[in-house]
Amino acid sequence: MSEVRIDHGVSRGTFSLDGETFEVENNIWVIGDDKECFVLDAPHNVEDIMALVGDRDVAAILCTHAHDDHVRAAVDLGIRTNAPILLNPRDLRLWKQTHPNVNPDNEINHNDVFYIGGTGLRVLHTPGHSEGGVCLYVPNLGVVFSGDTLFKDGPGATGRSFSSKEVILDSIHKYLFTLPEDTIVHPGHGESTTIGAEKAKTDIYAQD
Repeated sequence: MSEVRIDHGVSRGTFSLDGETFEVENNIWVIGDDKECFVLDAPHNVEDIMALVGDRDVAAILCTHAHDDHVRAAVDLGIRTNAPILLNPRDLRLWKQTHPNVNPDNEINHNDVFYIGGTGLRVLHTPGHSEGGVCLYVPNLGVVFSGDTLFKDGPGATGRSFSSKEVILDSIHKYLFTLPEDTIVHPGHGESTTIGAEKAKTDIYAQD
């Protein structure tokens, strides 16, 4: 049996919400063994994602949230790979802004565990950046895929529709800062960090 590994790439495109559009660069995270994998989010371009997938079967497309830069390629990728798309139902309103005529295939909810190659990914519902935002914790590998909830040097952006600074800080303290401090944080954008490194930045994560 081949070992489970994490493959990483980058895809470039735009993010649009509340009438504004920005150029963005998204991380692509794929976790699996030599035979099958999960794709975590589907930003911008199917070919960028398939370059990491290769000839493996895609067991599912697990969406950390439904901002358009994270799900734009999800439907096309699902068709290409025959993989189901999973999204927390609280983000369905956001999803519909990008894919008004297609629904996700199934839900992804707090404490769900998805297995690939004998390795489990546990879902942490971490609202704040969006209402249905989730992180995926992989204790066997000592990593958490944080979507846009937690980045190096700060929480995900708030101040737009469906977001809340108070809620995202509560999510981070309740569900992420309780993970082992050496847990590696793989975010939706930018560089990876660790739980311990972020916890040490007390001013950034101070709750009112």
